[in-house]
Amino acid sequence: MRRIGLCCALALLGAASVALRAEDGGFAATTDARAAVKKAVPKKARKPTGPPAKELFGAAKTPAPMAARAIGFYAKGCLAGGTALPVDGEAWQAMRLSRNRNWGHPALVALVEKLAVEARDKDGWPGLLIGDLSQPRGGPMLTGHASHQVGLDADIWLTPMPDRRLTRQEREDLSATSMLAADKVSVDPKIWTEAHARLLKRAASYPAVERVFVHPAIKKALCDWAPKDGDRSWLKKIRAYWGHHYHFHVRIGCPKGSTGCESQPPPADDGCGKELEHWLALVKPKPAPATPPPAKPTPPKPVITLDQLPADCRAVLASGKEPPVPVMASKPSAAQASTTKKPAAAAVAK
Repeated sequence: MRRIGLCCALALLGAASVALRAEDGGFAATTDARAAVKKAVPKKARKPTGPPAKELFGAAKTPAPMAARAIGFYAKGCLAGGTALPVDGEAWQAMRLSRNRNWGHPALVALVEKLAVEARDKDGWPGLLIGDLSQPRGGPMLTGHASHQVGLDADIWLTPMPDRRLTRQEREDLSATSMLAADKVSVDPKIWTEAHARLLKRAASYPAVERVFVHPAIKKALCDWAPKDGDRSWLKKIRAYWGHHYHFHVRIGCPKGSTGCESQPPPADDGCGKELEHWLALVKPKPAPATPPPAKPTPPKPVITLDQLPADCRAVLASGKEPPVPVMASKPSAAQASTTKKPAAAAVAK
């Protein structure tokens, strides 16, 4: 029987299928024969052990005192040598300060500051309200994002900065403004302006930027706004994705010195054709059924443990004066179990 299963797997390998891979925005078509083999011949997965990585990284209040380095992938990694974006700048204000997520790789922080100033001086944008970047040491977050783990992602509100400094409480309470019209597949002309389009174009025009994620309705507005006979190359980087109707998500490529960081390949086209049509169909409100189907329980999201992150993330957590990393993040061997007491549960700041 095992031989038959192996033969089936090899047959699948010969006819490698094209799989769609979602990475917090945009779909990348990849030919992955090995995935087909693994699916045909399932392998018993090792159960993750140890505390959730989000609790360890969420408890870190200061950056790792190490050379700046993005470690791992945008949705599975950490950050060494993080830099804080000042909460108040020449042309920006950071929001939701209680989250302590205004940290990033120095290259990202510098780009956000540059975008804020240039958008004000050249595009008529009054200033940026900055949402989440990363935690001081990156890694999975206690709430919210799946990405933003390596200090290379930034959320920027589409609400213009007011002409005064907001109080800390206002930065917690103020809501970002949605750009959507009532139909949910177009922008509201009373809210959306050409200045929004110029801001997004500038963000996508920087060489360091790999992706700018926006709602499909915003993508459509940009496709319609860009001159048909002019430069539309910047549109390639702006991709439609779920949500992102009140903010846009800027992602830069892997800076020099990164470890295990995977830059995303440039898209093949401007995303204004069939891909956009597909997205608009996905977000278009559907008529409610006469008889609602029975509610299905939502399966729990998989929990990432420290063992599942790049090995260097252990050093990132252990550096400086932050809470120490648990000595054993995986199940001890029989020999270890006979000589080692069961470790106490790690205290985690909520």
